[in-house]
Amino acid sequence: MDDDQGGNLIIVSGMSGAGRSSVADVLEDLGWFVVDNLPPMFLTTIVEQVVGTGASPRLAVVVDVRTGLFFDELSSAIHDLRLKGYRPLTLFLEASDDVIVRRQESVRRPHPLQGEGRLLTGIQRERELLGDIRAGADLVIDTSNMNIHQLAAKIVNAFGDEENAELRATVVSFGFKYGIPVDADVVADMRFIPNPYWQPDLRPMTGQDRPVSDFVLGHPLAQQFLQNYVDVLDTLRTGYLNEGKRFVTVAIGCTGGKHRSVAMAEEIARRLREKGSPTLVVHRDLGRE
Repeated sequence: MDDDQGGNLIIVSGMSGAGRSSVADVLEDLGWFVVDNLPPMFLTTIVEQVVGTGASPRLAVVVDVRTGLFFDELSSAIHDLRLKGYRPLTLFLEASDDVIVRRQESVRRPHPLQGEGRLLTGIQRERELLGDIRAGADLVIDTSNMNIHQLAAKIVNAFGDEENAELRATVVSFGFKYGIPVDADVVADMRFIPNPYWQPDLRPMTGQDRPVSDFVLGHPLAQQFLQNYVDVLDTLRTGYLNEGKRFVTVAIGCTGGKHRSVAMAEEIARRLREKGSPTLVVHRDLGRE
């Protein structure tokens, strides 16, 4: 296989209820040839027939625990593909237990590993089986706080333009009091900047409002941080691309995820775009309080 086609093959996996079907639909809309619920033993065959022969320039294969005992063969199947010269990108979809429980109950479908036991037992078993795949994934997306439109936007940002070999970034603002995003590759803490919350006129606003943004970005330490941190991200960009990693999630936190982290995330994203990295901004906790 030609190395230039390395971005044309995606293995989609992840937790039941985390959005695999939604991702498959978006990829189909983007022109990808999508195969769902494929037993791993057939992975090499389908890749060689679809991508190797040029039948379709882009192939996405959804493989998960619905295949039962066959799922254990996924890691070796991916290894075989790499030995044959293919470079599959692995996308893993994640969600918290409580979100998965809520989603499974809303569609009234049993978990594939639940059997006669509790739903949580099936979820825990699935996490164990998927541990190695998640650890080796090129891109992990936590959909716990995403609606379908936000998930679609992230997939379009990551896979919508197969010709662009640049590192694709997602900058996520968040509040530490709600927890660090589990899919973050790098995390930065903005609590060293004075908090606009203590300014009565700024408190009801967010980091997307110009007065708050000016307050945050105008601080000398903020400017020093931005200059240094974007240089660090540029170094990561070079290293990631050299290692074949095309995706990075940058998490920017403050206390509540409303003022400082939002303003800084927007500015970091703007600077990354200036350097040529397609960048999506997600404000995870904005409006949560």
